[in-house]
Amino acid sequence: MSALTPQYGNYRPASPKASLTGKGNKRSGTRPEKLLINALRKLGLRVHSSKRFLPGNPDLVFWKHRLAVFCDGDFWHGKNWRELQKKLKGGFNSGYWVNKIEYNRMRDLMNRRILKTQGWKVIRVWESSILKNPEKASQKIMKAIEEKEDNCFSFRENGIRI
Repeated sequence: MSALTPQYGNYRPASPKASLTGKGNKRSGTRPEKLLINALRKLGLRVHSSKRFLPGNPDLVFWKHRLAVFCDGDFWHGKNWRELQKKLKGGFNSGYWVNKIEYNRMRDLMNRRILKTQGWKVIRVWESSILKNPEKASQKIMKAIEEKEDNCFSFRENGIRI
């Protein structure tokens, strides 16, 4: 998989400000993650975060229910991909960004499939959905847990996207 990872090569930051912004992006402990964790804890759920030893490094893990939750950044994981792709193609270093996000999307799908074969269920939540209404996102996760407990739990091939 790493051979497919887009490389910077001859690409340069659009500006010093863009470079600083990119360096400031967190991998875990983001505001959407914290909001979602707080909302889930208010529902009485015990939440484990940042499990680096599971495929794809889920942001939240519910071990008892074998449920992995990913809080996906809208940009990095390609929310509204067709629209975003058009915007990126007209911007700075467009080849890199289009390839990078396509790679991220492919990696997300592969990790979901790996987790599924290991008996895990996967929920992916867009950061904008969490920021807009963390309680609604947490209720959907709670509902998934309750349905799983009832043994009536099934996911589409692509997993659940909130």
